Amino acid sequence: MPDVPESPVLTGDRTPMEVVVRKATAADLPPISAMLARAFDDDPFANWVCARDARRARRIYDSMAFAAERLTFPHGHVYTTDDHTGAALWTPPGKWKMGLVSQLTSLPALARCTTWRRIPQVMAGLNTVEKKHPHAPHYYLIALGVEPELQGRSIGTQLMAPVLATCDRDGLGAYLETSLERNVPLFERNGFRVREELVIPKGGPRTWLMWREPQ
Repeated sequence: MPDVPESPVLTGDRTPMEVVVRKATAADLPPISAMLARAFDDDPFANWVCARDARRARRIYDSMAFAAERLTFPHGHVYTTDDHTGAALWTPPGKWKMGLVSQLTSLPALARCTTWRRIPQVMAGLNTVEKKHPHAPHYYLIALGVEPELQGRSIGTQLMAPVLATCDRDGLGAYLETSLERNVPLFERNGFRVREELVIPKGGPRTWLMWREPQ
């Protein structure tokens, strides 16, 4: 696993920082996963899914690697920058839901994050979230992360821009969930609106379910 150092202390600089956003290649996936592990270090949902033990940092990395390598990259909608400052992981319409076979074959990867003992608890909570998922065709933002010391500088907005432009061009919605209340205004500035606040059962966090109409 690439190094996942402690999250840097925020500097307070909120000056917009322009970055060049591009589609990720397979070579980008390890550094993207390491960056996302740092970005999601304080994320309530990540810290509920992943067991909070001595291997917590590795477990969060494994969850981000799974999302990047298995859930999104095969569909061609992982976006990053040349220095891996941030990343946006999307699934296109009709590709967000895992079939039964995929779920079963993914259990070992899930256990690396949750531990085998916690799989029933986490699966029950995830199923509750899945039942709230919209049925209308949409792009699904599985994860958006920026290096902690660079958050608040419009990088997340730039990372979302390519897919949101596609949504507007094709008349498609976009959907996401976030368990960090401070992220809600960022998504609202980009056209998302809260559809529901959900407390995930089995000890899960409060989560904001957000939908964006094409604009």
